[in-house]
Amino acid sequence: MRRFVLILLLSLSVAPAYAHKPSDSYLMLSLEGHHLTGQWDIALRDLDYAIGLDTDGNGEITWGEVKAKHTEIAAYALARLAIAADDVGCPMRVTEHLADNHSDGAYEVMRFSVDCPATPRVLTIKYTLFFDLDPQHRGLLRLEEQGRTHTAVFSPDRATWQSEGQSVGLGSQFRDFFETGVSHIWTGFDHILFLCALLLPAVLEHRGGRWQAVTTFRKALLDVISIVTAFTIAHSITLSLAVLGFITLPSRLIESTIAASVVVAALNNLYPLIEKRLWIVAFVFGLVHGLGFANVLTDLALPKPALAVSLVSFNLGVEAGQLAIVATFLPVAYLSRRSWLYPRLVLGAGSLSIVTVASVWLIERSLNVSIFL
Repeated sequence: MRRFVLILLLSLSVAPAYAHKPSDSYLMLSLEGHHLTGQWDIALRDLDYAIGLDTDGNGEITWGEVKAKHTEIAAYALARLAIAADDVGCPMRVTEHLADNHSDGAYEVMRFSVDCPATPRVLTIKYTLFFDLDPQHRGLLRLEEQGRTHTAVFSPDRATWQSEGQSVGLGSQFRDFFETGVSHIWTGFDHILFLCALLLPAVLEHRGGRWQAVTTFRKALLDVISIVTAFTIAHSITLSLAVLGFITLPSRLIESTIAASVVVAALNNLYPLIEKRLWIVAFVFGLVHGLGFANVLTDLALPKPALAVSLVSFNLGVEAGQLAIVATFLPVAYLSRRSWLYPRLVLGAGSLSIVTVASVWLIERSLNVSIFL
C-alpha cells in the first residue's frame, strides 16, 4: 500500500511537465519514380530542447529565432533520417522552411527533396529523431506511392521501415497505431488522473457523511465497469467524429476542458455531490477526452482508406492501455480499502493532489501561460 501511494505521489509531482500531447513529429513523403518530395513537421518545443531556439531566454520562440537556426535545424534533423533505395542511400536536400500550428503548438515545417539512383523496389527509411533525448517520442509516417498510402510509427524499438510493393500490410499498420494508442494513454497524465479520480472511491461507499469500505468485490467491480464502459463509449464517439472531420474545436478549449474535468472529478471525492452513477460524469467528460485523443491522427491528415485501420487500432490501443491501468489499480485498492490510510491518504490526499495539479493545467491552458518552466 505504501508503495502504491508513493508511486501516485511521484506521478503527480512530474505530471505538470507531461500533461499535454506526447512528443510527435509528422513525416509526409510522396514517391514518384526515383524522386521523393517530403515534408517534416517537428514541434518547436522539441527542437528548442535539442538545439536551443530561444536565444534570448525569454520563454517565447519567435520566427526570427527559428529563421536564424534554419541551417542548424536542417543539419540536426537530416542527420537523424536516412532514406535508401535497394540499400543505396538517397541524398536529401532541404527546399523550404515554414511554420505551422498543430493541435499542441507551433511546428517547424521543413520541406525537402530526395533523389534516388533508380526507382526503388525496396524503399528503406530509418528514423532516429529525438530518441536519444526522449524515448517516448514517436515519428508518424505517411507515404504516398502510386495511389497507395502507407503509414507507420517510428519508435526507439522500431526505427526502420521498409516498403516493397504491396508487402506493407494492414497488420503492420494496425500494430503500429495500436502501440501508439497504448503509449498515448500511458503518457497522457491528464487522462490517467481523470480515470483515477473516478476510480478512487469505487471501493468505498459514502454513508452517514463519511467514506466506508464496500462489503463485496462485486460491487466495486460493477462500479468500475460502468465508469470505464461509459468513458470508453464517449471518447470513442468523439475520437471517431473528430478524426473523420465532423467535429473541429479549438485545441485550447479542448485541453482546458479536459483539465477542468479532472478538477471536477477529484473535487467530487472531497465534497461528494454525485455519490452514485459516476458513469454519467465519465460519459459527459469522456466526450471531451476523445477530442484530445484525436489530435494524433488528425495532425497526420490520413486519407480515409488508411484512416479506417489507424482509427480502429489506435482506439483499441487506448482501451488496452486504459484496461491495464484499471487491472493494476482495482485489486490493490480493494485489498487496501479497510485500512485507515485509504480514505484519508489515498482518497483524501490523493484527490487533493489531483485537484492541485489539474488546477495548474487549467490555468496554463486557458490563459496560455507557463507556471512551471
